[in-house]
Amino acid sequence: MQIDLFLTCLNDALFPQTGLSMARLLERLGHTVRFNEAQTCCGQMHFNTGYQPEALSLIRKFVNDFRDAEVVVAPSGSCVAFVRDLYPKAAEWAGDEELHAQVLELAGRTFELSEFLVKVLGLTDVGAYYPHRVTYHPTCHAARLLRVGDAPLQLLRHVKGLTLVPLGSGEQCCGFGGTFSVKNAETSTAMLADKVQNVMATQAEVCTAGDNSCLMHIGGGLGRLQSGTGVVHLAEILASVEGGQHPGPARPSAEARR
Repeated sequence: MQIDLFLTCLNDALFPQTGLSMARLLERLGHTVRFNEAQTCCGQMHFNTGYQPEALSLIRKFVNDFRDAEVVVAPSGSCVAFVRDLYPKAAEWAGDEELHAQVLELAGRTFELSEFLVKVLGLTDVGAYYPHRVTYHPTCHAARLLRVGDAPLQLLRHVKGLTLVPLGSGEQCCGFGGTFSVKNAETSTAMLADKVQNVMATQAEVCTAGDNSCLMHIGGGLGRLQSGTGVVHLAEILASVEGGQHPGPARPSAEARR
């Protein structure tokens, strides 16, 4: 199968290793991976913040960029949920029937990584090896809008060497929510404090999730407390193999410890 990668603007700018890991994983599974360098932001941040006209131009660009893709796979439940759930609503809001038909067709072949592996390819064991104690945070959009269910957990349970520990109150939001964390900083920080305490209570070396945005938020809280627990995207864990490099917990720098 030929798979087009949608790597999201956050991954492109801050977490390119997630996209590289996803490409290695899918190629290892025997698929052809393609990356359209013209792709940009899906428009979620603009639409959710009140800039709907600006978001529409990005939605049209996304449709054009992936028009010929057999399937589109992304390491982000948040962005995929925007494509599948809000693209049709945005097209209706704009009164653009042609765009509405186009986004409905494209949404049907756009997937978050874990749901693609488990629900489309029917895989739970991808041959990964990751010798760490790991806990999993289910991100809001993946859980509530995409309903990926336990697909990420099924994948993690089949990773050799990995010890999976449950996260208390895992269904609770980490408090990021894109611009929510900026506009409602105090509320966001309080939510993050609860999430970080629950992560630390697991005594996990690594907290993983399907969205780098949430991991960035959680990782910042864990780092400021010098917890010794790092954050690693699910794609990086699944791409790890025995004898290779295994991205582990990030340790506080010397500067941070002062």
